[in-house]
Amino acid sequence: MQRIRPEDWYRIRHLDDGVTFIDEPHIQEFYRCNIWHVRGRDRDMLVDSGMGVVSLREWVPEVSERDLIAVASHTHFDHIGCHHEFECRAVHEAEADLLAEPTRINTLADPYVTDEIFHSLPPEPYCSQCYAVKRAPATRILRDGDRIDLGDRNFEVIHTPGHSPGGIALFEATSGILFSGDILYDGPLIEDTYHSNAADYVASMEHLLTLPVRLVHGGHFPSFDGERYRALIRNWLDEKQT
Repeated sequence: MQRIRPEDWYRIRHLDDGVTFIDEPHIQEFYRCNIWHVRGRDRDMLVDSGMGVVSLREWVPEVSERDLIAVASHTHFDHIGCHHEFECRAVHEAEADLLAEPTRINTLADPYVTDEIFHSLPPEPYCSQCYAVKRAPATRILRDGDRIDLGDRNFEVIHTPGHSPGGIALFEATSGILFSGDILYDGPLIEDTYHSNAADYVASMEHLLTLPVRLVHGGHFPSFDGERYRALIRNWLDEKQT
């Protein structure tokens, strides 16, 4: 399989609202994490950090230009691979142990990380059998209702267990923007990992439905508006009830 140069690994797109979309297009879409950079007046925020097979700090200038807090929506391998590159790292208390001591099993790298998840391989010396997330102990522990203050922007931490015990979403009430992680995106949701919980998933979806969301940036697949957000949740809840 072809290998990609590190300078060609990431794709970057500047959106409205001071949000930059970053992803790894050489990973198949189902396994490809959306990385979100949010510009603030006093500091920036990074929501998730991809697989970690190519350095974010070296090849994506936006993430190293200013003071930044790297937030983990949860601790699966595709979301925390570059967290070790950042000085300030935040995660929900229910998954702080996983960020501090990641393994191939507890990050789901085993069984998912194989050459088959790539369209083209990362640069050498990457090998799928050797892949592992690096330790990145949290410098800030998050709980439901906490705030991440960027100076002129303020995001509320919404605890969304179900996909994983420490999953979170981040909601900015003034703009109606929600970073939803993997609890909700416009694609097939994963509800059966080793630490998923069906009852928690339902409760999280019911809570999310109460938020006045205008725009959703999920952990995977394209962003979508508030109307689509409410339809996805209602359809999911209806399926569970039947």
